[in-house]
Amino acid sequence: MTTSNFKTNIKCGGCIATVTPFLNAIPEIKKWEVNTADANKILTVEYDLIDASKIIEAVTKAGYEISEIKG
Repeated sequence: MTTSNFKTNIKCGGCIATVTPFLNAIPEIKKWEVNTADANKILTVEYDLIDASKIIEAVTKAGYEISEIKG
C-alpha cells in the first residue's frame, strides 16, 4: 500500500462531491480524503499498484488543480 499527498484547490464539500466519482472509479484506491482546513487543501490517497499520475489525471478531469507533494 502506498500513501501519497497532493496539493489541490478542492476547497469545500461541493468540490469533494464533484471529485468523488472520479476517484472512486479507480479500483486501486483504497481510501482518500481532503483536508479542506489546510491552506494547501491536501488530498491524501492510499492505493495499490498504480502510478500517482493516474490520481492526478482523475482529479484534473474533475476540473481541479493538483500537484504531488514529494518527501
